[in-house]
Amino acid sequence: MGVTVAVAGASGYAGGELLRLLAGHPDLEVIAAAAQSQAGQPVTDLHPQLVSYGDLAFSSTSADVLAAADLVFLALPHGASAALAAQLPATCKIVDLGADFRLADAVAWQRYYGGEHAGSWTYGLPELPGQRAAIAASDRVANTGCYAVAVIAALAPLIAAGLVEAEDVVVVAASGASGAGRSAKLSLLASEVMADLSAYKVGAHQHVPEILQATGARGLSMTPVLAPMTRGILATVTARPSSPGLPVQQVREVLRQAYADEPFIHLLPAGRQPHTAATFGSNSVQLQAAVDSDSGRVIVTSALDNLGKGAAGQAIQNANLMLGLDETTGLSANGIAP
Repeated sequence: MGVTVAVAGASGYAGGELLRLLAGHPDLEVIAAAAQSQAGQPVTDLHPQLVSYGDLAFSSTSADVLAAADLVFLALPHGASAALAAQLPATCKIVDLGADFRLADAVAWQRYYGGEHAGSWTYGLPELPGQRAAIAASDRVANTGCYAVAVIAALAPLIAAGLVEAEDVVVVAASGASGAGRSAKLSLLASEVMADLSAYKVGAHQHVPEILQATGARGLSMTPVLAPMTRGILATVTARPSSPGLPVQQVREVLRQAYADEPFIHLLPAGRQPHTAATFGSNSVQLQAAVDSDSGRVIVTSALDNLGKGAAGQAIQNANLMLGLDETTGLSANGIAP
């Protein structure tokens, strides 16, 4: 038997993607797929694509069930992880896919999420400077938000290099409907989403303080857009250059150096734009850079699978590091197309 893992919130989209990836992981064995309201129901009733779990039923979401695993993934709604995590023993490693432990600032948590701030864990984005070692040394890791990964990957190296002004960042990002979770909502019905684009949480999206915290940006305006697709995020990140006339080659070089040795973040060749479909089923982020010929603003476009690098894939990458495994184990940089 390898390292044992349990998934809480296994009935959701992120939970289902975790189970799919774990089914192909050579070193991790799923011993519990917890989903409180579906306890006792076969996993394949909700996830018919997961045929390798044909003999597994959902268990209750209790600390006793989860504590039997070496590592637990918490794929629960925001605000639901902290109480459950507090009941798990210190010997049990945890990766939380929710927002409960992402923010260090209690005021920011209360403003964007409400309720009591549970504290902060090691932030789970290995590609940030110093984070890979911090994650590997941690027993509690807070997975990133999906929009946050797309924006941080595009922006953090540019601010760190002093190429752009940290006070003037504008983001417009489109996401597939799976980013809103599996709960039934009128606005997510196929007849409401198809052939339509709509902005939501304009001026107050909960991933903004996370992006500010991770990048050092001090002023960010973000407009999320619901797109008529199942999965994927395409973000357009623009910022004012620190000096006029900044050449695009310099922007590309900073991004190239930042991610030259990274297995999952890829700067595309000049002239090729990121596509969400190219990242489906993968743990990859695709980036491209430009400088606006009129305004001079730096533009970085970023694409990823919100259920992959934006959620389940990122969680497994973090778990691999925490367990001393190669961080790419069980993950692919290659998308599924068409």
